[in-house]
Amino acid sequence: MGPAMCLLSAACFGAMAIFGKLAYAAGVSPAALLLVRFGLAAAVLMLLLLLRPGLRRGPSPSASAPRPGRATAGVLGTAVGLGAVGYAAQASLYFSALELMDASLLSLVFYTYPLLVTVTAVLLGRDRLTSGRVAALAAACCGTLLVLIGTGGLDFNPLGVLLAFGASITYTVYILVSDTVVHRLPPVVLCALVMTGAAFTLAVRALLTGGVDLGFGVQGWWWLACIAVVSTVVAMLTFFAGLRRTGPSTAAILSTFEPVVTTALAALTLTEFLTPVQLVGGLLVLSSVAVLQARPARAGRRDREPHRTSGQRAVDAPKEPAPYTR
Repeated sequence: MGPAMCLLSAACFGAMAIFGKLAYAAGVSPAALLLVRFGLAAAVLMLLLLLRPGLRRGPSPSASAPRPGRATAGVLGTAVGLGAVGYAAQASLYFSALELMDASLLSLVFYTYPLLVTVTAVLLGRDRLTSGRVAALAAACCGTLLVLIGTGGLDFNPLGVLLAFGASITYTVYILVSDTVVHRLPPVVLCALVMTGAAFTLAVRALLTGGVDLGFGVQGWWWLACIAVVSTVVAMLTFFAGLRRTGPSTAAILSTFEPVVTTALAALTLTEFLTPVQLVGGLLVLSSVAVLQARPARAGRRDREPHRTSGQRAVDAPKEPAPYTR
């Protein structure tokens, strides 16, 4: 069930850009989409925490997962700030780009964030740059260039591409900051705080800019509900369920299914098609992400094997960090 949960999560996240395009077609503005998405997601997550008190404590600790630490005021404030600043900014850039470019191209450009995380982690001294990672990053750069230059008949917009890269960069920073609190709060509590922080920021922005138009029809509300429930709440909960069963690296590799789903759904529902050059570039990017995640997975398995010396007990190795989800 673990891999199936991870794939279901990737499919839910992959459908978000399609739901967004359909919401725009139904008369929903980006500001309304963001406010309703985070407000509704926060309400659903808070309701889950109210009905399921056990979720406030998180899963039982195991040998591979540390127990969440005590939730201090600083940790709670950081979690809310992640949503109020990082997630709100990332989502605003993402859905602004979605207005200007095809969903399939946006998905491939945005999915450069795992590569950016790897590079930044190396520069900050949090990770090591091996020959395998250098090759994977070089392939990813070539793949990204192929995606951008092979536009063909796609609706290519330079501003949209810049916004998409901005969303990827912002999400990279969000991930690196999240690393300071992700093991100190139960997953559902952390998600609820992040969603609440993002909803607060977007509500304040709406008040300062004269409000948002919520007068669209039932169809628009339906697509917004799909984004909030399917592509946010269900996507997050199934990811955490899969993560507990598969481990972080396997979950991250399976998450590369996300842009594949977006591209396939865009072709089926929006008649968006990638050119052959872009398909090759997209495969290079996705394979590079898989390689970057697979190498730590193998290293993690070696590290988790007990190390023994004569007359000594087995010593546990360091644990892998958990991946992150949108």
